[in-house]
Amino acid sequence: MLKQETEGMRFMNLPSPIKTYFEADGKADGAAPMSAFAKDAVVEDEGKTYRGLDAIETWWRAAKAKTEHTAEPFAIEQKGDVTEVQAKVAGNFPGSPANLTFAFRLADGAITQLRIGA
Repeated sequence: MLKQETEGMRFMNLPSPIKTYFEADGKADGAAPMSAFAKDAVVEDEGKTYRGLDAIETWWRAAKAKTEHTAEPFAIEQKGDVTEVQAKVAGNFPGSPANLTFAFRLADGAITQLRIGA
């Protein structure tokens, strides 16, 4: 079931590591939320895969520097072991703002996989 969040309450029902991720992603110059990720986490974004904390931090910093984007979650849906979060992403890129889906897998209180897509 899709749950819509209201402004000011958008982080209330997000699992802790996902909340940490979006708190950082909500700022154009936000620090990489590395504490939210497992050591062997995998991120898939724009057709590329990033494995491990060093690669994920490099991806995060490059994306922020390039697009200065922010992401504001507005809906969440649980699909089996995947938590899908819909977010409005705005920044310096063609088609901004865009609604994107952030599909998270969690284990032991950390993000183990993140796939970002339209």
